[in-house]
Amino acid sequence: MIPKTMKALVAYGKHDYKLETNYPVPECGPDDILIKTEGCGICAGDLKCMHGAERFWGNETEPSWVKPPFIPGHEFLGRIVAVGENVKEYKLGERITADQIVPCGECRFCKSGRYWMCQPHATFGFQAANNGGMAEYVRYPKTAVLHRVPEDMPLEKALLVEPYACSKHCVDRAQITNEDVVVISGAGTLGLGMVTYARMKNPAKLIVLDMMDSRLEKAKEFGADLVWNPSKMDVTAEIMKLTDGYGCDIYIEATGHPSSVTQGMNMIRKLGRFVEFSVFGAPTTLDWSVIGDGKELDVLGSHLSPYCFPFVIDHIHDGSLKTDGMITQTFALEDWEKAFDYATGKYGHFKIAFVF
Repeated sequence: MIPKTMKALVAYGKHDYKLETNYPVPECGPDDILIKTEGCGICAGDLKCMHGAERFWGNETEPSWVKPPFIPGHEFLGRIVAVGENVKEYKLGERITADQIVPCGECRFCKSGRYWMCQPHATFGFQAANNGGMAEYVRYPKTAVLHRVPEDMPLEKALLVEPYACSKHCVDRAQITNEDVVVISGAGTLGLGMVTYARMKNPAKLIVLDMMDSRLEKAKEFGADLVWNPSKMDVTAEIMKLTDGYGCDIYIEATGHPSSVTQGMNMIRKLGRFVEFSVFGAPTTLDWSVIGDGKELDVLGSHLSPYCFPFVIDHIHDGSLKTDGMITQTFALEDWEKAFDYATGKYGHFKIAFVF
């Protein structure tokens, strides 16, 4: 029996998040699926949104992207407890997850197969019409991009499917070959997802940078050839030594810190490829002449996880994408403030998640 109300973390505005214990359970329409949430990870984007980053809430020139009141969370999965009368391909009890994007299916991008850049850009966890997984129940609408999760996949692995899918898309954008010296800057959950997938590409050298030695140890475990802490050494000088003064071939920025961007621009070689992944809490200043007249770089962005879930699910399941030790602590939704604090990484944690 599905209850009428549920526990949910609800965002009413910047810095205004509240735990509700009698929030209405979503209605399951004729084209919808309703799941009982198993768990939901906390993303850096969730933290930046809560703290009021302009990327989410807008500013004098950009409108707000979020639409409160909404339930945060896009790294979630659960079991089907209700299906609409028009739903034929899924049944009660199945374990499913979904891409973060909820494509419209009608815009130029959707019709050309590039659904992750859907123009209306509805997403789980940031708009009232598509509430996220920090609640006991979640509604998947008709256009949600759904994926089955293996019954025998432990929850601590299944919770990494969405972030690792984003990591895969970023590494795919980098077009790594076995001749490339690759630098991944940032060894949080998403950076480590990049490391374990990039290892499959067999680059000539895979180098990971992070300010925390514990993260660098995990990067080494996940397949990095070299791990360097920029607070303890001149990483640009080391790259130059390693490459006869040319610089790395590919630099992937996965920290969201402005200094990592300028660092990458300094250490990448001429005609190199720079991939920007992160969501930034503040604008970044850069001398763009380095990109053009200086080095003629390919600068690429990476957004979401198109067509990546099936591969990631299969390879987390068979162990070829490493996940050991990534979920370092879980919380009940009632302890959301402590969970968000731990998710900053300041206590040395990787991925923090809610379990239901």
